[in-house]
Amino acid sequence: MSRRIAIVHDWLTNLGGAERVVAAMTELYPEADLYTSVYNSKKLRLFKDRQVNTSFLQRVPLTRSKHQLFSAWRRLAFESIDFSDYDVVISSTTAEAKGIITSERTRHISYMNTPTRYYWSHYEDYLKEPGFGALNPLARWQLKRTIDASRYWDFAAAQRPDVVLANSETVQRRIKKYYERDSTVLYPCVDTARFETATGRPEQVPAKYALITSRLVSYKRVDVAIQAAQKAGWPLYIIGQGPQLKALRQLAGPQTHFLGALSDEETVSYTRHADVFLFPGEEDFGITPVEAMAAGVPVIAFEKGGSGETVIDGETGILVHSQTAAAFAKALSSYRRQDYSIDKLQARAADFSQARFADQLKAIVEAN
Repeated sequence: MSRRIAIVHDWLTNLGGAERVVAAMTELYPEADLYTSVYNSKKLRLFKDRQVNTSFLQRVPLTRSKHQLFSAWRRLAFESIDFSDYDVVISSTTAEAKGIITSERTRHISYMNTPTRYYWSHYEDYLKEPGFGALNPLARWQLKRTIDASRYWDFAAAQRPDVVLANSETVQRRIKKYYERDSTVLYPCVDTARFETATGRPEQVPAKYALITSRLVSYKRVDVAIQAAQKAGWPLYIIGQGPQLKALRQLAGPQTHFLGALSDEETVSYTRHADVFLFPGEEDFGITPVEAMAAGVPVIAFEKGGSGETVIDGETGILVHSQTAAAFAKALSSYRRQDYSIDKLQARAADFSQARFADQLKAIVEAN
């Protein structure tokens, strides 16, 4: 007898690594029902052919464009969804989706990309830069005022899943520290195949350039990449958009080029023809370095976080021990593309393929 399966994600409002992982889950279980708090179909076309079940928040103004403002409401939203008819529910979460309530007969498997960053591991960073522009003072006040209650709910919610999966060893340690739970590491899948296809070289790019693909928010440390490239004399191309764009433009020199949000095809083209990919942030996993390796491009990355688990120092790139412009500039100055084998780069990327992810997740879902 077939089992009824549901897949739940915090929000579906923009395209990122977590959303691509959810898409892989739905491909593995095409019969599964998909749930989220809010869905912006105009900005996220990945699920255009699927029925996306949303919560009452879908009808609330601003939720699809400013979901960050509604964390307390999302708790209520997820707790109000009835999953009693399902045999298995897979939650994909960095925030509240792990807090769904299921019956005793339902097996809840929670794939945690990280414990909620703004409550735990990066609380101080969010206080410094909440990311709301002119509303930052109000956001800081609200976060300080509610942090104790928020942490209490978040810890309690993390006790609800029957099985906890971590997207990296880094996240596994955080889950143990903040939630006091054991977990199994299941690295997220990366669509490596789309970066292996030959594409034309972008117009008007120099013979040698560095690339970074990132949301332009403070913890991604795009500022480090900009300053490092300037110190080392490298042209730098930046794919992505975000609230830090204005500040980063002021920091950048004439060899730094902001490309904004690009199509998949354009992103692949810029990646495949880059000489090196920069990754100065500390991420839970970090999909873009794996994409770069799939394209045959070495990575210079900060050693902490997920990139320390994916980039092999001296073989698929350089791991930098200090998250500073000087340290990254030194790595750029010593870097030589000819020292790296495209075959080894792509073989490493294949360790994080969609097929590997699907096989491992299926084994976990079908266990017991």
